[in-house]
Amino acid sequence: MAQPKAQTKPQQKAPKPPATLLLIRHAETATTGKVLPGRAAGLALSPKGIGQAEATAEAVAARHKIAAIYSSPMERACQTAEPLSRIIRRQIRVHPGLNECEFGRWTGRRLSALRKSPAWRQVQLNPSNFRFPEGESFPEMQNRMVNSLLEIAQTHRGKTVAVFSHADTIKAAVAHTLGVHLDLFQRIIISPASVTVIQLGEDGPAVLGINHSY
Repeated sequence: MAQPKAQTKPQQKAPKPPATLLLIRHAETATTGKVLPGRAAGLALSPKGIGQAEATAEAVAARHKIAAIYSSPMERACQTAEPLSRIIRRQIRVHPGLNECEFGRWTGRRLSALRKSPAWRQVQLNPSNFRFPEGESFPEMQNRMVNSLLEIAQTHRGKTVAVFSHADTIKAAVAHTLGVHLDLFQRIIISPASVTVIQLGEDGPAVLGINHSY
């Protein structure tokens, strides 16, 4: 009597390698820490910021094989990305999803004045329920940023990509990657020209490092 053939289990495909994203905040401008610039045009890096951008570019180029460079449309982000673009000879791809939060009527206001506003406490402690007057809400900004990073990661599976953006957008992305509620994202510090490293892939997201400055 013939023996029944043993059933073979279908082989599972190995997960595709994750993308490594270097989230780099723009370097200092003349208004950093003083004004909420938002999407106001014409804000360039300060001399100190230019030096920060150069130092970060040299360190990143020496430590990583960068497959692509993406940047927020804002001048200060593109200007921070320029030294790395020059060193590794790759063009900057401007991505609107990496843009600064739309602060609406708060754009251009001094931080010293905003801190006296009753709404400032909500921005710090309950941002998930706050919308900037005539601007974005924090959840909208977070969803936009996270979806943009997922899109970039899918385009560059197994590669390392430099992504130049802004403090709040990077903090919101890190909070999402860590599984931290948006109301706690202000506890994450992202300094000018700092590098934060995350991985996005089929096995789930991971945070490899936060706020490293050179």
